[in-house]
Amino acid sequence: MSDKQLSWKFAEEFVTEPDAIAEARVHSLELGVDAVTPAMGAQLAVLAAATGASTIIEVGTGVGVSGLWLLSGAPDAVLTTIDLETDHQQSAKRAFTDAGIAAKQVRLIAGRASDVLPRMNEATYDIAFIDADPGSVIEYVEHGLRMVRQGGTVIVAHALWRGRVADPAQRDEIVANFRSLLRETSASDAVLSALSPVGDGLLLLTKMSA
Repeated sequence: MSDKQLSWKFAEEFVTEPDAIAEARVHSLELGVDAVTPAMGAQLAVLAAATGASTIIEVGTGVGVSGLWLLSGAPDAVLTTIDLETDHQQSAKRAFTDAGIAAKQVRLIAGRASDVLPRMNEATYDIAFIDADPGSVIEYVEHGLRMVRQGGTVIVAHALWRGRVADPAQRDEIVANFRSLLRETSASDAVLSALSPVGDGLLLLTKMSA
């Protein structure tokens, strides 16, 4: 194992998840839902805390692992979270309740993101977290940048897509989508972008202009 791989493994195993998040992760595994890794979750919490987020929108509820991490960093924030799978959202709702999060802090929207996002208000959120259908990632990021205020941040999970984005031999549609997203955002003057290798990649985009 290379030094970089050892460092990555160490960073992933460095995080100790709070009990409520660890329990939600167990439920996620049982349901076959791919949740953010502990190290990715910890970065979400730090970003939410550092930005003083009070309004967060999430595309892809899962069973609440990422939402719990975001709210651990911004415990007074209101989280709006969208997912097509109502069963998963019910599991997430229980996870939020078990973690002691007030019902008024979480707004669960059941529906297809491509149908829901166009109805969401512009420049309303401090953070938009995208962790849903990778085939639609560019569309979701465009909505995310529309929905966050100036100075707000869009966070995209799986930006290195299973380690495939960095491999030039991989050319499937999902890999192409992520490469296009990375290329376009890194060249844009409208955002500040950073790519973290944690998990299988977190792309951070802070909106600098409308």
